[in-house]
Amino acid sequence: RNRLDAHAMRGLDLFRKQSSPKPLTADMVGTTLLCKPLTLNDMKQFKNLLSILLAFMIVLPLAAQEERTIKRKVAIGRFSNETQYAKGLFYDKENDPMRKQALDILSSKLAASGKFILLEREDLDILVNEAGADMNKIGADYIILGSITEFGRKTEGEQKVFSSTKTQTVEAGVSIRLVEASTGLIIYSDEAKGFAETSTKQTMGLGGSAGYDATLSDKAISSALSQLVENIINKCMDKPWKSYILSVEDGTYIISGGASQGLVAGDKFTVYKKGKVVKNPQTGMNVELPGTKTGEITIISSFGDTPETELSICSYEGDAIDLENLVNYYIMDK
Repeated sequence: RNRLDAHAMRGLDLFRKQSSPKPLTADMVGTTLLCKPLTLNDMKQFKNLLSILLAFMIVLPLAAQEERTIKRKVAIGRFSNETQYAKGLFYDKENDPMRKQALDILSSKLAASGKFILLEREDLDILVNEAGADMNKIGADYIILGSITEFGRKTEGEQKVFSSTKTQTVEAGVSIRLVEASTGLIIYSDEAKGFAETSTKQTMGLGGSAGYDATLSDKAISSALSQLVENIINKCMDKPWKSYILSVEDGTYIISGGASQGLVAGDKFTVYKKGKVVKNPQTGMNVELPGTKTGEITIISSFGDTPETELSICSYEGDAIDLENLVNYYIMDK
């Protein structure tokens, strides 16, 4: 009897295990959903999902277009060497090698950002001096004025019983001023220092030996300028791109700027009328009040051979513009 009871209990347990529902798996869910006929509600949900996907496909290209950068025109002038390093009896200020080094390094770093058009003018220094407060005559959005304020080179060595080391170190200091051409105001000014060094070691007469390393001056100046370039880029790009109406012919508007700056057909920009100019009694400076929006222009096409001569043909929609006083209007991208 005991054996029969045991067999009966095992049989009952086996029956319970086989009768209990199996856990629901992902495969079973997928099969169930595929086999289930679509209801009207399911079709509506699918239609809504498809509409959302199509909206994303339309919005993403537009967002990418809005993020497109309009390049600013930048001129670099009057980058001087204010140190006494290597200034001998026959020193030529115009052919100072350190001045040219700093100018080339800064130009390369700004060009590598892809956000600027660098204007190279042999007479830029003269134009800056002649322009005075009216920097807008130069034809650039911004003007960079810089100088090498510090430069030093030293060689240190350490001699031991079986070994010797030699270290060459160069230290350079640069100062930068960023001038907004339309106002003549300095919108950014800063200075930084850079270092560069090289070392050699000999043991028991074996090892490398180093003579005068001329590349250290480039590396030190580059290190100092690298600390300032990011701030220069941010200051220039934070301010809206600005252009001007140059002429109106038979209802067609011609503005400055073109393809090299990134303007393409279909671009739209806002036209403003200049605000009133008032004098600040505290500083004695004239201040232009914010302009008022008059309308919107749309780029039709661009022409011109160089960034300095590029122009764009546009259409205009908005309030009437005083064609006899186009200087009272300007265009911005924000």
